[in-house]
Amino acid sequence: MRTGIRALSEFSRFDEECDVLIVGLGCAGAAAAIEAREAGADVVVLERSSGGGGTSAMSGGVLYLGGGTKLQRACGFEDSPEEMFKYLMASVGKFPDEEKIRAYCEGSVAHYDWICAQGVPFKATFYYGCSGEPPTDDGLVWSGSEKTHPYKDLAKPAPRGHVPKHPHQTGHVLMKHLIASAREHGARIHGDSRVTALVLGADGAVVGAVAERYGEERSFRARGGVVIATGGFVLNDEMLQRWVPDGLRCSMRVAADGDDGSGIRLGMAAGADVAHMDKASISLPVTQPWGLKRGVIVNGQGQRFINEDTYYGRLGEAALFHHGGRAFMIVDDEIFEKPEYPNTGNVAAVGESIAELEAELGFARGSLQSAIAQYNEFAARGEDPLFGKDREWLRPLVKPPFGAFHCSTENCLYAVFTLGGLVTDADGRVLDPGRRAIPGLFAAGRSSAGVSVGSYSSGLSLGDGTFFGRRAGRAAAGAP
Repeated sequence: MRTGIRALSEFSRFDEECDVLIVGLGCAGAAAAIEAREAGADVVVLERSSGGGGTSAMSGGVLYLGGGTKLQRACGFEDSPEEMFKYLMASVGKFPDEEKIRAYCEGSVAHYDWICAQGVPFKATFYYGCSGEPPTDDGLVWSGSEKTHPYKDLAKPAPRGHVPKHPHQTGHVLMKHLIASAREHGARIHGDSRVTALVLGADGAVVGAVAERYGEERSFRARGGVVIATGGFVLNDEMLQRWVPDGLRCSMRVAADGDDGSGIRLGMAAGADVAHMDKASISLPVTQPWGLKRGVIVNGQGQRFINEDTYYGRLGEAALFHHGGRAFMIVDDEIFEKPEYPNTGNVAAVGESIAELEAELGFARGSLQSAIAQYNEFAARGEDPLFGKDREWLRPLVKPPFGAFHCSTENCLYAVFTLGGLVTDADGRVLDPGRRAIPGLFAAGRSSAGVSVGSYSSGLSLGDGTFFGRRAGRAAAGAP
């Protein structure tokens, strides 16, 4: 018998039976539980920790939603499903799942209303000046690259970061309400229960699972299906080494204890296909506060490689995956301010001239000087022909002293989590390598390959986790 798989024939009886069995109680698992109960299914949730929440509860709490939600309209912004669709198709990486993205965008307004109906509060005010959760309790923020080159020319920009009412990180607020709603809907939640195997029938259908609780094994029969919602694999060094080795270099892994790939491995043992396992979100938050977008980011050769006003996730992905994780932020005395995230803003060098700074950084003679001279020439005219940085952030760097902040993996905060996972259709059905649905097996959240397939905007994990978690819950319950 394959590891992670048990045969139905091994069990004369099960310790507990239900219609839908959900593995993991983060945002995707909670949404699946609520929706399956709404469909009339008997639901059991198995959570390996003592209480639910997982990485979702530890997160900033941003949900990427749009298309003209009540919150967007209340804050004075126009949006449509089509503009949201165009942005996501252009920005989430190569080979996006068009069917999923279309469903997500067309259902986003109703999904925001559903989130509100679970008791999650949002303040109808907009916060300008940060990417992701604000330091205030404002409800709407920019959370991606919508208003930067090249995306602002491909889709009409609109802020889509919906943040529960609470200062700073708000994932715990979201999860408090979703878990409470799951309980109120009648889901039976078992903590300290680590699933070790899926139970397969003779025909290969997933019919249940086995879990360990306090050293004892318990078996669960699922008449409708099992939903895997256990998170990604960023805490599993072996899986990172195999698929995203650069992730091992990042100083911060955005994860709860359960993000060790266990759910993905269970699905693979049952015959599931995986996709985008080599993709990860890499945040390099050196342009917070936003005034630092006026700086210039260069690689290890002293050359610019991106528009500095873009989303900090795009900065990190470019720096790590395309420039070896070696980069520096160049500032002058006029725009100097300290980056606000912990472990950022470490000074690499200071000089009275760009030439002196260049030498201090060990760059080839003339490399940084030519890059800054070219940047300054066009910035004085409000132009950036190389990378299209918005003129709001263009200012020549001419006032000494000049400084360089470390933006390399060894000296700066790089925050990573994985994006790849089990292949699913738009209703959460897990597919095998032949694109056939594995009967009785569903997945959502970071256990699955979701909307983001190689590039990220803040809020997509909680957004598509809850959205497709709901769809997986309905499908497992047999609801249309």
